[in-house]
Amino acid sequence: MKASTHPKYRLAVVQCACGSTFETRSTTPSIHVDICARCHPYFTGKQKMVDTAGRVERFRQRYKTGPAVESKES
Repeated sequence: MKASTHPKYRLAVVQCACGSTFETRSTTPSIHVDICARCHPYFTGKQKMVDTAGRVERFRQRYKTGPAVESKES
């Protein structure tokens, strides 16, 4: 194995958008993530909508969607 071919594998700090941090090992010194195990809905049991830059609202305005409406079939 050549010494100059492979990148350095060192401690890295992972920072989540919720403020949680933890250490792991990586070739980069810091990693920024949007969702981690502390704030992910699967692990917390809470439904949380992550709406980046109003994409859901723009979709609703574009297609004029609102709350679901039940159709009456006789």
